[in-house]
Amino acid sequence: MLYAFLGTDRKKSRDAMGAKIAQLKGYARVHITDAHTIADLAAALGGGGMFAQRRAIVLDGIFSNDELKERTVASLDSMKASEDVFFIFEEKLDAATKRAVTKYAEAVEVFDAPKKAQDNAIFKLRFALEKGDKKTLWVGLMHEYAGGKAPEAVHGFLFWAAKQMVMNPRGDSARARKLLARLAELPHESRRKGFDLEYSLEQFVLSEV
Repeated sequence: MLYAFLGTDRKKSRDAMGAKIAQLKGYARVHITDAHTIADLAAALGGGGMFAQRRAIVLDGIFSNDELKERTVASLDSMKASEDVFFIFEEKLDAATKRAVTKYAEAVEVFDAPKKAQDNAIFKLRFALEKGDKKTLWVGLMHEYAGGKAPEAVHGFLFWAAKQMVMNPRGDSARARKLLARLAELPHESRRKGFDLEYSLEQFVLSEV
């Protein structure tokens, strides 16, 4: 027998799966993650034998491992027919895999967290870059870092913003091309000099915008 619990609200999904497992009295619990080997998965899929205790087998996040995913998808029909009970726990499945799982599962439950309102603060960086507003650009940079945005992502956004400036016929094309060239060079220069990109972006904002 097979059940699937999916969705971005991992707590609700895991709680629902836990409640279902709790209904299985006398079942031994087996937990397989993407840190396990293909041999571990094969042992879990192989069955406990005629006189073995029935098992509740949780396949937790294993679809991020291509080898484990391939073996699991190939075994969906035998999981459905098994006297053991299998639980697939994943945040998200690609469309083809979800169709396959849905075909064989007794039930597929999806628990998605509400989408957060889009944070448009990063677009302030574009406008500050266009205006040459160092203070606003630096404050925006700190905001992105504080929010957990990787320096590489912020750099990529600023590089995109500079390209938009170059393509704007009403802008200062010479300044835009200079900024674009510096941003293109910045990651390589950072690695060459042994600086963090985060620090290099701060220096760029304070001295070259």
